[in-house]
Amino acid sequence: MTFNSVSEHAAEFGLIAGPSGPHSSRTMTLEDVRQIFDALPADAEFADYHRVVVDENLLGKSTDSNRKGTLRRLRELYSLDKSVPLFRVFRSLWDLDESGQPLLAILIAYARDPLLRSTATTVLETPDGMELMRQSVCSSIDDFTNGRMGESTIDKVARNTSSSWSQSGHLVGRVRKVRTQVDATPVTVTFALLLGYVMGLRGKKLLSSEFMRLLDAPEDIALARAIDARRLGLISLRGAQDIFDVGFGALLTERELRIANGTN
Repeated sequence: MTFNSVSEHAAEFGLIAGPSGPHSSRTMTLEDVRQIFDALPADAEFADYHRVVVDENLLGKSTDSNRKGTLRRLRELYSLDKSVPLFRVFRSLWDLDESGQPLLAILIAYARDPLLRSTATTVLETPDGMELMRQSVCSSIDDFTNGRMGESTIDKVARNTSSSWSQSGHLVGRVRKVRTQVDATPVTVTFALLLGYVMGLRGKKLLSSEFMRLLDAPEDIALARAIDARRLGLISLRGAQDIFDVGFGALLTERELRIANGTN
């Protein structure tokens, strides 16, 4: 299954398909997310996010319209709504793994922003230590949008997406963006497994999904981190030879599990 055919139940979990996305105007703003999450508990309501960002101006924006615009774009990218399963799980995992927060953020941003997804192959297939070619990023965006975007808009999206890939750790450098490998953790692998599961993957296909590719995790590393995640109580796991059976009872409700399995 690809994002071109996101199923109804995957969309219900919070995954998004479409012709555009928040990176047309903003990066994934990792530091803003960290600041907001530090100020609010994991079970905060959207009204709480509105209060700290708009009413209390936690992020120090200069005008009311800037504050409201920031909240709107954060909501588009992350949802900030605990009734959306994808955000609820993301937020519950966030405090468990500080070092993995950049990868958790890129995973949910990738799941919810088609524009960011359009640049992923170009970034991820750039060899470690090699410079990311900006024109290749622009071409990926242009191809995805079928020429609907003007050159200046494509350039802005390229800057924003490249910044997000830098925030996640996949790129380093201010002017020359150089590819670097990221390190998967048990928590980030848990989220990648869940995303693949919601997209309809099962068995060992979960270990080689597009989400796992974001973690630079080949199958053996992904499996090792999944075993660690089981020890942490994040997932259940049964594996023997070609069997790989993962369960998410610790993260999803019974109803959500039924939806994911198409039995609701």
